[in-house]
Amino acid sequence: MHAPDDPNRYQEVLVSPMYLAGSNGTGEAGFAPVAHWPHHYLDEGPCQLLVTSPDQRIRIGWFGDDFELWRISAATEAASATRWTATFNHVTPAEIVAGLTTALAHDYAEADAYDSNGHFLAHPSPYWADAVRPLLDAGWSRSVPDSPGTIEILAPDGQAGAVVDRRAHGPDDEIVALWAGPPGWGTRAEAVFTAHTPSHLIAATTAVMAESAPVIRELHQIDRRIQHLVTTTPVASVMPTADTQVSRAPTPLDVRRTAVTQAVHRAARAPHTAADLRVMAARSRSAAVSENRSGTLAPTTTVPLPPRPSASRHSR
Repeated sequence: MHAPDDPNRYQEVLVSPMYLAGSNGTGEAGFAPVAHWPHHYLDEGPCQLLVTSPDQRIRIGWFGDDFELWRISAATEAASATRWTATFNHVTPAEIVAGLTTALAHDYAEADAYDSNGHFLAHPSPYWADAVRPLLDAGWSRSVPDSPGTIEILAPDGQAGAVVDRRAHGPDDEIVALWAGPPGWGTRAEAVFTAHTPSHLIAATTAVMAESAPVIRELHQIDRRIQHLVTTTPVASVMPTADTQVSRAPTPLDVRRTAVTQAVHRAARAPHTAADLRVMAARSRSAAVSENRSGTLAPTTTVPLPPRPSASRHSR
């Protein structure tokens, strides 16, 4: 972390690879795809914010003071047992969580119109590679597993990976685990999916991890133990200034935003394709870039709660 008196402490930078960027201290990017769903702010208990689908079959919980910051689940009925659960720890970038929440919002919208059961309750694919296909397509490779019956995928830089457990499982057993960063409480991002999680939802999440596009962070939000593993570029150096000519060449950030916009338009015309999963992840990252980054992660063990809406926007 940067010293409290560092004048560059709050400088915004583009961080890559994204999976090593850590949390920016709020869940804005993760909640953006479901901003139109009912929000329930809880004053007591470990879960501080619960966002649900209108029928409450999908639940997205924010546990602001816990190691497992996010807990996302789905069930066949609002009061029935959970079919599957995904958890993300406090170091996981919210942009990765947004890969899943974007896919869930898409699935729920499709179920509303065409299928009452919902694709978010689909049976997992019998092929283990379907869940991590975006990683394999991006050049991540298989490595020697630590345990029999498991498959391990490793990023080219060796700083992120996925573990797929192919052994027999109960419904609550963990079948896919994602990680990024060196071992340690404040340095390693972790995500875990239970056995009945639909493969396309895991793929939507891994598609974000496979992306090379950077995300915005303030310098103090990058753990000092990670700094040598990431590339940072001051946002000011790639954003237009007041005296910039209209005919200026596009910056890398401009190019990225244009690509995201075009991808979203393509996805609207071709849902439920493999490319669509990547587009949904891209859309969530685009929302994260445009969000106000008002919350910061203090150098404590507590992750702040996303801001409560104003009095005119009570939970539905």
